[in-house]
Amino acid sequence: MLLTSIDPFFQEFERQFNRLARQTFDSTGNAMMPMDGLRRSDDVLLRFDLPGIDPDSIEVTVDRGVLSVSARREDEVSEDERLFVRERTMGTFTRRVYLSEHLDSDKIDAGYANGVLTVRIPVLERAKPRKVAIQRGETKAIKA
Repeated sequence: MLLTSIDPFFQEFERQFNRLARQTFDSTGNAMMPMDGLRRSDDVLLRFDLPGIDPDSIEVTVDRGVLSVSARREDEVSEDERLFVRERTMGTFTRRVYLSEHLDSDKIDAGYANGVLTVRIPVLERAKPRKVAIQRGETKAIKA
């Protein structure tokens, strides 16, 4: 028989640490940017948190159904300053989103304000919900 000791505090700490690590870094160890996605009737809206990012370093590209967003945060320490703690991630951030075939990747637009990059992707007309007309015809009695 195998006996193990279960420490609920340690389990919760490990669960929260793993959640934070997944939110902060992708599977390759690169820093990630948090994203919200909203589906609206005419478009999809993606919002990426990029605080402290120079808007000129942001690049949004689409290639074969994949939307890629990358940005860079530069180190802001001068020669006469000495860094004693670093909690903000520096370097390049990248996020890839696979686009549905029902989205119009030719008409994507993006804007950056207050540390948030907003990307709007229109839904193709053929993919929008529509009402289907019901044909009316003669009703025939069914013989039993």
